[in-house]
Amino acid sequence: MNKLPDRIRIKDIARLADVSVGTVDRVIHGRSGVSESSRQRVEEILKQLDYQPNMYASALASNKKYSFYCLLPQHFKGEYWTAVEAGINEALANYSDFNISAHISYYDPYNYHSFVDAGKTILEAQPDGVLLAPTAPQYTKELANALTEHNTPYIYIDSYIKEIPPLAFFGQHSHQSGYFAARMLMLLAGNEKEIVIFRKINEGIVGSNQQENREVGFMKYMKEHHPTCNILELNLHANKPNEDNTMLDNFFHQHSTVRNGITFNSKAYIIGEYLQSRNSSFNLVGYDLLERNVSCLKQNSIAFLIAQQPDLQGLNGIKALCDHLIFKKEIPCVNYMPIDLLTVETIDFYLKLPR
Repeated sequence: MNKLPDRIRIKDIARLADVSVGTVDRVIHGRSGVSESSRQRVEEILKQLDYQPNMYASALASNKKYSFYCLLPQHFKGEYWTAVEAGINEALANYSDFNISAHISYYDPYNYHSFVDAGKTILEAQPDGVLLAPTAPQYTKELANALTEHNTPYIYIDSYIKEIPPLAFFGQHSHQSGYFAARMLMLLAGNEKEIVIFRKINEGIVGSNQQENREVGFMKYMKEHHPTCNILELNLHANKPNEDNTMLDNFFHQHSTVRNGITFNSKAYIIGEYLQSRNSSFNLVGYDLLERNVSCLKQNSIAFLIAQQPDLQGLNGIKALCDHLIFKKEIPCVNYMPIDLLTVETIDFYLKLPR
């Protein structure tokens, strides 16, 4: 091979492969219109030279617009998914040079048909990429298969469905998180023989794969390490919050000796604020850094919070779509977030950490 200049140009690759500059450009950018023999010659030269195209400059020069859709559960401002949206907006700002946009659609987490309908609307929009929080596998599969048919990459956040693999997933290892939560709760409970699981549920639907998987991990730990502990359950109404206190009053009246419990959803403050109003001594483990959860933690009505950095899930999800579509990077499929345990003594330091 003849001596090459320090900076490899496309025309140098074309000369070595004995093809046109246009052919090299099409191979580098994965476009059609190239014979298999020419493609193989170009790819062999690229491999020999370890050629890395300047995708950043190419993307800027292309002026192509990228439209992303995000499918999230319905929520109120300040709840868990607000932080995910903040991460999405941060990613849009970071990649603003590349003409990307993101439209956020919502579904009712307690109504599978709401997810299906929102998914159909997204498909009609023909987006370049999709970021979604999956619902039950059978309904997620319908949308995932349709996106695959359209060659549309999609990212999971919050929960992972291994039978329907996405381009990438960002979220906690939910089973391991539940297993860890059980261990922490039982450190508080000691030799107590009863604990309680609090749920928010509507017509048999918990509202999140993540919550269900956490509970599976939790129960696995309990079976292995505390098989004789009696696990009580209280299912609060997801769509009737005005009934929560009455249901909690009735539960604690019937089970006055229970002093330890857990909830796997992000609304631990519902139980925490109730405990404050009743001046109850109770060890509660919950999830996520909602402002009201943090307030309960500081008031000692929540003993531990387990955090999972939802803003980074939103940020990294959009970033992965950009890296894949714009910069042609290989994206790791499974990206687990840390399982962070927070207490009243550590929460202020955690909140001030730079990202």
